[in-house]
Amino acid sequence: MARPTKKLTDLTLLAAALEGLQLQKSRIEEQIRQVRELLGSGKVKVSAPAQPAEKAAGRRPLSPAARKRIAQAQKRRWAEYRKKAAAAKQAEK
Repeated sequence: MARPTKKLTDLTLLAAALEGLQLQKSRIEEQIRQVRELLGSGKVKVSAPAQPAEKAAGRRPLSPAARKRIAQAQKRRWAEYRKKAAAAKQAEK
């Protein structure tokens, strides 16, 4: 037996939903207005994120050669991982 579909065709239900949503909207707008008043102006000013007082010691940019070595080492690790995963998959069969 087919299930009847529930459609929102009742106009009173839709009107009540609309009224509730408009009420929520007005509450949110009022809260936004209050926060803006607390900030001291109608417009919110966004400042830049705070910078640390000093950079972390020992953190330097990598040379191209160092990046290449690190990339090759990572590729070797992934190749080894894939090799082990393939062997494990073969062992399952």
